[in-house]
Amino acid sequence: MAEPLVVPEALAGERVDRAVALLTGWTRREVQDLLESGAILVDGERVPKSRKLELGNVVELLDEPAVAGLPAAEPDVDVVVRHEDDDLVIVAKPAGLVVHPGAGHPTGTLVNGLLARYPEIAGVGDPARPGIVHRLDRDTSGLMVVARSPVAYDRLVEMLGARDVERVYDALVWGEPDAARGVIDAPIGRSVRRPTRMAVREGGRVARTSYEVVTRYREPDVTRLVCRLETGRTHQIRVHLQAIGHPVVGDPVYGGRRASLALDRPFLHAGGLVLEHPVTGERLAFEEPLAPELAALLDSLTAT
Repeated sequence: MAEPLVVPEALAGERVDRAVALLTGWTRREVQDLLESGAILVDGERVPKSRKLELGNVVELLDEPAVAGLPAAEPDVDVVVRHEDDDLVIVAKPAGLVVHPGAGHPTGTLVNGLLARYPEIAGVGDPARPGIVHRLDRDTSGLMVVARSPVAYDRLVEMLGARDVERVYDALVWGEPDAARGVIDAPIGRSVRRPTRMAVREGGRVARTSYEVVTRYREPDVTRLVCRLETGRTHQIRVHLQAIGHPVVGDPVYGGRRASLALDRPFLHAGGLVLEHPVTGERLAFEEPLAPELAALLDSLTAT
């Protein structure tokens, strides 16, 4: 299931079938079929294809058209490499770049760019998402490790499962946590009310996120955190921070987009990655500076 879409000003007043087709790249017929089956919701409700959308409506996609074929190499997709060797690549993903093909994003993904630069990864891991051992959300920037060899792929999957890879994130959240540091230990699963979203709920998968306050700001009241993943659930940091009442600034899905601080993406950046090389055993440590738009936003704030 794709991440919910927030209707931009440019599509306000458009029919839902046309707007979703424009936002996803699907055909009008594909969108209409999904609407008729109840697989597309607007603000949590089924709607007819003629429904006119309004600015800020949240469109949820509970299903998607099938994607045909395997990803192809695309040299035009820029891949920012911070490290490469025979077994792995460390890349810096920009916000807005989808990690691997899916319905609505059949081309132009990080995987397509990786295949052009490292064609051998076509035989590494899942053929539909070759080399990919973990992901970042489309609108999250920062560091990812990609496997170039089958042995590295298998070992990296084991390491991630055993929590032997340290992943550090910068986040800006609304409000100020009660404690300067803490651990959010709460299971995450699909939301019962909104199946395209994740939520803290009984019966979900074990999820742990640690956080530490870095800087507090006022007017607006926001706080910069450094977060570390002890598990890797979908939308984990965003869901956990919302659950304790401090959603990520700019996050339209989990309550973080507010007029008092304009940002068209969640303020979430994978700035640190530490791991043991899956083949040589060498310790690898990387840091990635904040994306320019995030750094500029911090520069506009006044610390307490």
